[in-house]
Amino acid sequence: MTVILEGRSNVSKRFKKVENGSVTSPKGYSATGIYANLRKKDKLDLAIILSEVPASCAAVYTLNAFQAAPLKITKDSIAKEGKLQAVICNSGNANACTGEQGEKDAIRIRKEVSEKFSLKEHYIAVASTGVIGELMPMDKISAGIEQLSPVPSIEGGDLFSKAILTTDLVAKTTCYEIVVNGKTVTIAGAAKGSGMIHPNMATMLGFVTTDANIESKDLQYALSDITNKTFNRITVDGDTSTNDMVLVMANGMAENESLTTDHPDWEVFYQALQMACEDLAKEIARDGEGATKLVEVQVEGALSDEDAGKIAKSVVGSSLVKTAVFGADANWGRIICAVGYTGVEVNPSLVDVFIGDIQMLKAGQPIPFSEEDATLYLKGKEVVIKVNLHIGEGEGKAWGCDLSYDYVRINGSYRS
Repeated sequence: MTVILEGRSNVSKRFKKVENGSVTSPKGYSATGIYANLRKKDKLDLAIILSEVPASCAAVYTLNAFQAAPLKITKDSIAKEGKLQAVICNSGNANACTGEQGEKDAIRIRKEVSEKFSLKEHYIAVASTGVIGELMPMDKISAGIEQLSPVPSIEGGDLFSKAILTTDLVAKTTCYEIVVNGKTVTIAGAAKGSGMIHPNMATMLGFVTTDANIESKDLQYALSDITNKTFNRITVDGDTSTNDMVLVMANGMAENESLTTDHPDWEVFYQALQMACEDLAKEIARDGEGATKLVEVQVEGALSDEDAGKIAKSVVGSSLVKTAVFGADANWGRIICAVGYTGVEVNPSLVDVFIGDIQMLKAGQPIPFSEEDATLYLKGKEVVIKVNLHIGEGEGKAWGCDLSYDYVRINGSYRS
């Protein structure tokens, strides 16, 4: 699959999406996932990504005030040198709200991984996801670490992507190839998340690997900017969790000239990284707990891209919009309501609203449309809502899902 990119510099670029790729697709990475008996069900629950060499890294974190112990330890690791060589992740236990003991446990995990693979401790990131408020079963974690044998195959990456899941129904992966200085550069990722998902990070983890040669500061700039357009544009239920982060490792084994914002191929790298993050974000939204449909909101004609993004997030996050989509009810009034309470400048007499290609509001006035056609469209697996404000050039998108009966069932029995 080849995608044409019209970059911000208006220079066309090409890159290739790699089908069935994984976090081990870039050069120099191995991974695996095992069952360490951390969960009540017999599922993979301990995973690792290992780079052959220390990698430049970048990370973004949840804004929840109660940040879990693994995030604190990962921040500490990255602060030492701006490099990582391994990421250890468990599911089933979040190690959140566990106080001093939780931090000691996260430090111990980092230490045991460093000893197992002969790495510097600060080259290791720690991630956890699962139930909040329970101490880590360290005997099981320690035994599991000893069993980890990462492999550089697609299968190793697939095991990793499955072991990080909690209530997710499917693994979430993506992979792209680009050319930088005549060298093939690969960008791949895996993520988890299906509930407590809301803009500004939530109960989600994203791990991106690349063999690109790039300094940490430039990678951080790209990731921070891209996160605001991708992971911070998804919502499932409005809850923001304690553990979540997106982490990128770039080990330089593609041997391209170091990428900077001034590099002639910076744009294609940035866009490929953005596409990888967008893929993962959309898959998280699609797999929302109890979800039956992926919802994408596209906003045009705002005064700024920031305003457009706020409106898109407001619409996709509206419980009334989400339930209308679940019920296949073309209730455009709920869309307008969600646009109106954002605080963003709008002119109600100019706004257009579409569900799919069916227009329901034109210049602020309702127009006739086929309820049957709209209902049929809303029964599909993907729903696009389009809003045009006609007051500027700003554009933005956001992603979410419908809100179904199953969401209550799943979360009503999460710990059991």
